Amino acid sequence: MKMLGVPFALVWVVFGLSCILAGKVNKHKPWIETSYHGVITENMDTVLLDPPLVALDKDAPVPYAGEICAFMIHGQEAPFEAVVLNKTSGEGVLRAKGLVDCETQKEYTFVIQAYDCGAGANGVSWKKSHKAVVHIQVDDVNEFSPVFREAVYHAAVTEGKIYDSILQVEAWDQDCSPQYSQICNYDIVTSDTPFAIDRNGNIRNTERLSYDKQLRYKIMVTAFDCGQKRATESVAVHIDVKPVCKPGWQGWNKRMDYEPGTGSKQLFPKMHLETCDGPLSAVRAMVELQTSHIGKGCDRETYSEKSLQKLCGAASGSTDLLPAPSASTNWTASLLTDSGRDSDLIFRFDGRQASNVPERVVPQNLTDQFTIATWMKHGPSPGLRAEKETLLCNSDKTEMNRHHYSLYVHNCRLVFLLRRDFTQVDTFRPAEFHWKLEQICDKEWHYYVINVEFPAVILFVDGVTYEPYLVTDDWPIHPSSIDTQLTVGACWQGGEVSNPRFTQYFRGSLSGLTIRPGKIETQKVISCLQACKEGLDINSLESLGKDIKFHFNPAQSVLVMEGEDLESVNTAMAKVSYINSRQFPTAGLRRLHITTTVQCFGEDICISIPDIKAVVIVLPPSEPWITIAGSDRLVKPSADLRGAMGVAPFKELRITSTVTKSDGMPFSAVHRPGVLEVMHNLDYCDVLVIGEELNPEHESLEIHHSSLIGKHLDATNSTSGISIYGVDSMAHYEEALRQVRYRNWHPATLTNRRFRLTCSELNGRYTSNEFNLEISVLHNSAPVEHVNHMAVQSQYMRPVHHPLMVHTLNSHISGTPPAATVVIVICIAALVVIVVLGIYRLHSTHQDGSKREEDGAKDPKMDWDDSTLTITVNPMEAVEEGVRDEEEEDDEEEEDDEQAGDMSAESGDSDETEEEEEDEREVKKEGKQKSKLEWDSSSITY
Repeated sequence: MKMLGVPFALVWVVFGLSCILAGKVNKHKPWIETSYHGVITENMDTVLLDPPLVALDKDAPVPYAGEICAFMIHGQEAPFEAVVLNKTSGEGVLRAKGLVDCETQKEYTFVIQAYDCGAGANGVSWKKSHKAVVHIQVDDVNEFSPVFREAVYHAAVTEGKIYDSILQVEAWDQDCSPQYSQICNYDIVTSDTPFAIDRNGNIRNTERLSYDKQLRYKIMVTAFDCGQKRATESVAVHIDVKPVCKPGWQGWNKRMDYEPGTGSKQLFPKMHLETCDGPLSAVRAMVELQTSHIGKGCDRETYSEKSLQKLCGAASGSTDLLPAPSASTNWTASLLTDSGRDSDLIFRFDGRQASNVPERVVPQNLTDQFTIATWMKHGPSPGLRAEKETLLCNSDKTEMNRHHYSLYVHNCRLVFLLRRDFTQVDTFRPAEFHWKLEQICDKEWHYYVINVEFPAVILFVDGVTYEPYLVTDDWPIHPSSIDTQLTVGACWQGGEVSNPRFTQYFRGSLSGLTIRPGKIETQKVISCLQACKEGLDINSLESLGKDIKFHFNPAQSVLVMEGEDLESVNTAMAKVSYINSRQFPTAGLRRLHITTTVQCFGEDICISIPDIKAVVIVLPPSEPWITIAGSDRLVKPSADLRGAMGVAPFKELRITSTVTKSDGMPFSAVHRPGVLEVMHNLDYCDVLVIGEELNPEHESLEIHHSSLIGKHLDATNSTSGISIYGVDSMAHYEEALRQVRYRNWHPATLTNRRFRLTCSELNGRYTSNEFNLEISVLHNSAPVEHVNHMAVQSQYMRPVHHPLMVHTLNSHISGTPPAATVVIVICIAALVVIVVLGIYRLHSTHQDGSKREEDGAKDPKMDWDDSTLTITVNPMEAVEEGVRDEEEEDDEEEEDDEQAGDMSAESGDSDETEEEEEDEREVKKEGKQKSKLEWDSSSITY
């Protein structure tokens, strides 16, 4: 044991030392290249790497530590694995885990690392190399055949011509590499045909074809990829031979009818361009809609200038310098008018007419911000040296001849003059602003807006901005006490001449001339005010070809369309439409003019396309019949007229409009075949006083401003009546008119007041019937606060309003009390009422005014009308119960008379209280409802 013990101990010592030194043996990490590039052929598994996959370790030749045990791949779903071939040399191989498809993925990139065997056989303390990037490219195999993109090809040629290319066939290959996926050659399989094909698939004819000899050819074409793999199926090509043709548009109608309200209508749904198969490179077509003879250049809304401005959201405060002539706007009465069509007010100036605007109308302080706007139609002025033609001029009224501001045309240039006062500026400042534009003298309607933000002045023409090309400066005007005169159509020369007169007359047409101090107009409002309501349109823009380019002018009267593909151009032209968004458009003819240019390869114009001239006929719209209905007579106690709220004459007003498709009148036939009730806007309603004008000292006809909030409405009133204007719905006009109140503080001498209501659409183009209403006044009435036990109604009952009806005693049905009884009851009632009135007269008058104020805030349908008796009828009661109630009421008359202050009937005279109660019962039994008040004076005792 001792002999064996020494070597055994030595072995353990050696083993211990080796274990201690084990950590020091594997000191180095394996080393591999930083990147590898490999190639693998699809459907194979071996990867050829450059450089080869070899890992080195500086710990070699130490066992384990200097050997390579594994290669690890890091990457998302990389279909490869690395295998160690020789641990000592570190050689490895990269191979695919399965079949690799080039069409699925052409390249792969991933990361690889080498691992040594560690410090011993158990693999402790492995070390790994740095990461190397591996790029693998998949080589393609020509496994797919070419396939044609179309199942059949069609083409047409004109006889007698040689074409460089009739059509082009195209095939494609599913292989991934350019070598096998590209098509390198096409071939015509059919023999003995007068056609040839090049390597790009272009088919041409080798001889002139004859329509008489053969109408159609069918040839079969095959394709080869660059690996010379042939298409499995050939494609058929049909070539039609056409006789000699004439280029031009075909399949269009010279006349198209447009029915109002149908939206956008296609003009040429079947039109196509025949180019006789010329080698086209581009087609340009221009469609022009000619509407210069319609209104002010096109179909626009013909509302008044104020209504249009409110409709477009313009700032308030503008002054209309060319309003329609009337009693209050009489300065335009002497001017020539050309109403044109559809109530579109136009003033025509021939160089001899002008008008001074009254001082009460002229804005006195324009401030540094203001706007002048007008429609103008003007042509070249006669003579070599044309005179100034003034549209608007503010000059000295007497003594001197200074122009403070003016707008005039001179030699087809628009000039705006603005001379400031010394009180505003005292330096040399801009004074004249000049614009030179073609529109000024083209004899067409244009909308001009001058926005002044002194010293900057900007001109808008048809919504497009123009800066002045010339601005001249001048000194301010010296202050003076001379009055100024604003003139339209010329300039007033009141000084420096023996006879004051007009000078610098304007020659042309104007409409809608307005001036607004303190504010400038926005681009959005300007565009709205001059917008055309008719124009060209394109249906389904999204369906146009990508190569189609189109452009509209601002008025959408000109459409320019360009394209390279003839079929796309044909499709686009078929979608060109006409649209008129007015509910009641201007009927008549609109001309269409189409010009077309065709460009060929290498040439400017190769084919001449004749112009097209067609017309669109806008059919007359169905004219609306605007009807105003309601109670045409009201009877009101004088106390109601004196009340704070007055009376509402038009509380039961109803406005309807009907159109008919036949010659029959739509009167009371809303549901009759051919007659329809329509909804449209109104632009004003006038309430005129019939007879003597209102006396402002003791009566008024007005509407509270709160009644117009939330509506596009405004109102003005005078002693002759009230006018509500603005473009808004009939429903809003109904609501506003129901809020009109008539008051009279001293109605003692007034017996009645008569009013006439008319409404209009499109500035008088369509007007309603004249609705006449009379308010009769009951004098000596003494309203008393009553308690009506029937006022609190069941939730299942609805109020029924009956007109007040007073009948003679002879008209009573059976069951009415005898005449003697009636006289006694009337006497007792009169005595009680006189006593009550003596005590509560002041208190009752106050309560009556409060009650009317509360009623004014209620729903119009539930308002109390003093002219009618409100009788609440229980629909579950029988007629017999009504008779029984009448008898009970007769028994309790004495008790009711003692409580006369609580009764709900409001009569015109205290002596007829009981008689009206009997009439109430008669109405209740007979169930009558009449729309007009019936008054029989024979039954009234004064």
